[in-house]
Amino acid sequence: MKNTDFTSSRSSQTASKLRIPKNNLWVFGYGSLMWDPGFPHVESQSARMYGFHRRLCLWSTRYRGTEKNPGLVAGLDQGGSCTGMAFRVSDADVDATLDYLFERELATNSYKPTMTPIHLQSGDIAQALTFVSIVTHPQYAPKMDAHSAMEFIRKAQGPRGTNTEYLLNTVQYLDALGIQNTEIHKIAAAL
Repeated sequence: MKNTDFTSSRSSQTASKLRIPKNNLWVFGYGSLMWDPGFPHVESQSARMYGFHRRLCLWSTRYRGTEKNPGLVAGLDQGGSCTGMAFRVSDADVDATLDYLFERELATNSYKPTMTPIHLQSGDIAQALTFVSIVTHPQYAPKMDAHSAMEFIRKAQGPRGTNTEYLLNTVQYLDALGIQNTEIHKIAAAL
């Protein structure tokens, strides 16, 4: 059973440190959050973040893999830029959304929650909550060629499905956003 008091306390403390707004909260997704946000939102649009790029740089031992056969999932790595989806959360849903996201994304503490500017498709700039890879975490994966990454992905499966399914869903969503010829596409092609 989920300990909601602990989750709420952790969310409140983190939200306070990050100065996460209680109104007009945007969340930036670049991996599975793009196609499976899992929280209610009142608006979504594509957005670009500068200073980080999307890379399959985290070993997944909880959702898309196991300790024995870890999967590879997207993280934000230093440098460049990343186009993804931004979701605006209703003021009434902010606390529940933070609880959900912190439980989902911080289960192994391999991401750092961060408030960062994003450039919305509408032309506006907003501050958004996103999750950046922690390069010193044991689950941070080194850069590898497409064939090596594909071998890990092909074998990995966890409680939320296969790592192949994760990769193909992510590629499909990138294609829908008009983002092509990425490193992730090369790995998917190797499958």
